[in-house]
Amino acid sequence: MSKQAAQAAAQIVRLVVPAGKATASPPVGPALGARGVKSIDFVKEFNARTADLVPGTPTPVLITIQADRTFTFVTKTPPTMHLIKQAAGIETASGEAGRPNAAAAGTLSMKHVYEIAKIKQRDEHLRHISLESIARSVVGSCKSAGVAVVP
Repeated sequence: MSKQAAQAAAQIVRLVVPAGKATASPPVGPALGARGVKSIDFVKEFNARTADLVPGTPTPVLITIQADRTFTFVTKTPPTMHLIKQAAGIETASGEAGRPNAAAAGTLSMKHVYEIAKIKQRDEHLRHISLESIARSVVGSCKSAGVAVVP
């Protein structure tokens, strides 16, 4: 089998799993079981890799399943909205985003925005993007969530 054919046979599964709390129940079990992978093997390795994170933090994971049913996976940083909510100390975003007179769901300083941008810059697909550009994206997410950004 050529290298290209082997890569074509590989399947990619994208999931968001709570750090340190992965179980063989949905979404992990059905997603991997349908592809012939023992989910308990993934669960053990994922929980070991994410042991240093705050338990329950939503962690995006990219699982590559080979034709021989072996797998590798890459964990990514938590979603931007999770980091914004955590930094602002809010449970949910405002449903009033974009309205000029709406009360803000919370506030963040630019220092917090840049800290979130530094965390997001660790992801492989964002490493080549400037910190300032990522910070602008975070500010846009804050506006969408109704979180005010103060200097």
